[in-house]
Amino acid sequence: MSRCRRALRSLVHPSAHVHPSARLGQTAVVHERAYVGPLCEIGEGSVVGSSVHVGARTRLHANVTLQNCRVGTDCLLHSGVRIGADGFGFWVDKAGDVHKRPQLLRVLLGDHVEVGAGTCIDRGSWRDTVIGSHTKIDNQVQIGHNVHVGRGCLLCAHAALAGSSELGDYCTMGGKSAVADHISVCSHVRLAACSGVTKHITQCGDYAGLPAQPAQAWRREIASLRAMAAGPRAGGRRLEPECNVGTPGDDVS
Repeated sequence: MSRCRRALRSLVHPSAHVHPSARLGQTAVVHERAYVGPLCEIGEGSVVGSSVHVGARTRLHANVTLQNCRVGTDCLLHSGVRIGADGFGFWVDKAGDVHKRPQLLRVLLGDHVEVGAGTCIDRGSWRDTVIGSHTKIDNQVQIGHNVHVGRGCLLCAHAALAGSSELGDYCTMGGKSAVADHISVCSHVRLAACSGVTKHITQCGDYAGLPAQPAQAWRREIASLRAMAAGPRAGGRRLEPECNVGTPGDDVS
């Protein structure tokens, strides 16, 4: 029994700093030069990687992995969160072989950030990946390397931000919405579920569709398509062919 108890204890590297008021669950691991602040809670099986900083009163549920990152104060990270892994960056040489691009920077989480279960946030390659304070992220969200997310944003389940994209302050991304790489979205924008942003958005408002457009224009477009599909009986407009190809036996000379 005593051997089992020893095996289930948390492991803290001698060079790590864990505040006396912090609580570590069984099998939690804190690596060298890591910092765990006052009143933090590190759940069972969670890993705080080398040189990671965890701010005061931040809570990690079970099986969270932190590496190459700095986490602010009063954050909540749910089970299975992965922060600071390498981003998806590769290049192809003339022979067609694929090579990995160095991913050397960090993830910076602000204060009062909540990250849902199974969400992944990649470390930066040419700039740090940044999540602004008071942003709330749902389960199973993917945030690529070099992404900047502003303050007070809401990211619903299965949303995705491709590498080097930017999301302004107080934005909302509906479920399964996405922003393409190197695309920026200004502040106070709401993206409907399943919408896809492929061009820069410079005016605040509601957007929907793929590619995303102002929501009002998208609704008119959908209404027009439904009317045309319904045909004349429903008041719609029938689509006529652009040219008359004739019928067998017609003189088309």
